[in-house]
Amino acid sequence: MTKSWPAMSLKEAEAQLCVPGSRFEIRKEVINGRELRTWASLPANVAELAKQVRATHGAREFLVLNDERVTYEGWFRAVATLADHLVREGVKQGDRVAIAMRNLPEWPVALFAATVCGAIAVPLNAWWTGEELAYALEQSGSTVLFCDGERFERVMSGSPISADRLKIIVSRSSRPGVVLLESIIGAVVDYGRLPDLPLPDVTMKPDDPLTIFYTSGTTGRPKGALGTHRNMLSGLVAMDFIGQRGALRRGEPISDLTPSVTLMTIPLFHVTGCAALLMSAFACGGKVVLMHKWNAVEAMGLIERERITSAGGVPTIAWQLIDSPERNRFDLSSLNYVPYGGAPAAPDLPFLIERELSAVPYNGWGMTETSGTITGHSAEDYLNRPDSCGPPLPVDDLRVVNEAGEPLPVGEIGELCVQGPQIVMGYWQNPQATQATFGDGWLRTGDLARLDEEGFCTIVGRSKDVIIRGGENIYAVEVENALFSHPAVTDAAVVALPHDRLGEEPGAMCLIAEGHSISEDELKLWLRERLAAFKIPVVIRFHHEPLPRNANGKVMKNDVRALLLSDAMQD
Repeated sequence: MTKSWPAMSLKEAEAQLCVPGSRFEIRKEVINGRELRTWASLPANVAELAKQVRATHGAREFLVLNDERVTYEGWFRAVATLADHLVREGVKQGDRVAIAMRNLPEWPVALFAATVCGAIAVPLNAWWTGEELAYALEQSGSTVLFCDGERFERVMSGSPISADRLKIIVSRSSRPGVVLLESIIGAVVDYGRLPDLPLPDVTMKPDDPLTIFYTSGTTGRPKGALGTHRNMLSGLVAMDFIGQRGALRRGEPISDLTPSVTLMTIPLFHVTGCAALLMSAFACGGKVVLMHKWNAVEAMGLIERERITSAGGVPTIAWQLIDSPERNRFDLSSLNYVPYGGAPAAPDLPFLIERELSAVPYNGWGMTETSGTITGHSAEDYLNRPDSCGPPLPVDDLRVVNEAGEPLPVGEIGELCVQGPQIVMGYWQNPQATQATFGDGWLRTGDLARLDEEGFCTIVGRSKDVIIRGGENIYAVEVENALFSHPAVTDAAVVALPHDRLGEEPGAMCLIAEGHSISEDELKLWLRERLAAFKIPVVIRFHHEPLPRNANGKVMKNDVRALLLSDAMQD
């Protein structure tokens, strides 16, 4: 950390970065009936982006999976060829085209092939069961499904799907009788040999619908967040801006945007993977290295082989890189950036990233309904506020409100509300939920947060993640952070357990770091030195594998609660 930090305030840094003519120039536009600030440099739509990156970065490597390598030129040719096929098959503007597959090179091809036709892409959770996939296909009204062989088998095992309505195109399948993606665009390694076709001639405006990403809620049916071209393309700028803002506050000059090499550990069906990380790669002509599934040792091998510059996603991934006993076997010197969000992070994690990995830690906040990043900070800003997820981007506004929707003073805890150009149009075919969440022009996030004098945001928990014990409020994240502060704890979740008289009381589940041991009583003693007595979990159980999480890295607290209650019944 430099002695002069911060060299300037957030407002001063933003004023320098957002000057007219810069890549961070801001202008006001009317978006969905409201005058909002937006990035002036964005392409009008995804087709314009595809043409730009091909012209600027065509020869550069874009996608890598094992021995399969695709340049931006090869990717563009595959997109154009597949889009031509879709148009000839009758796909038209506004149709829904679903994608259900692992992080494969085919995934970004399918995404852009659908959307340059004017269709709405519907990325589906590749971890879902056949029934869950069938629900989203039906709810979205998708007419085409791109899937890999594994997802195809799941879809066919789920609820019956009308073959008359849904055309299924399968990648990497040996099942006879299916329409193979390879029969249309060939093998991944041959994309560069495809004919040079133009993209479909479709008029698309910045605020036309582009995607339906389903929410990652852990209870009830997921809702489809209807996003626009502008929502998605805002990700071209967000992480670049956050990095440059941090550099100015360190007293460093604004730097040119250079190609990154990103290890894609987040599923592309999640907005973080698609709208944040994938768009960031497009912005700089970066390379995206894909993995079949997460494995820390394999990841370190890829960091060494591909000279990865950025790897992260969720805090658990950072912890596994730090804690791996195999780490010293690999050359990780190229790694200079470890970004994550989506789940609470231990306050000491950024310091460990800096010390153990010699990399810059980054933490941010966003959600499906915000199309990815809204707040973020790194390096000194993060190290000085390790509980915070950073200040908002200069195109976004945050406010914290009480239950009546009234703004609260600085420092008080309430529901976080967001307004900005990345906020989705609403929920697909769900007007009641849309009105409840977006009705007044501000997105009601359901997250409890507080803002400080400079605008740094700290997420305290979910509005449903407050444990009320005999009338006293306990924020689960506060207890989780206290658990994280113990060097033996690498993962923790705190949930409400029922109590006859108190209503609720806290229970905790923890993952203990390899080579460490601690008892429940010792951990409770640790907490008593840091928390009020009523906040101490009545039970702490130790899990011997990573806590149950959904595809977006969020702990499945209903599953944790069920495990704790099951243990209690056996005691």
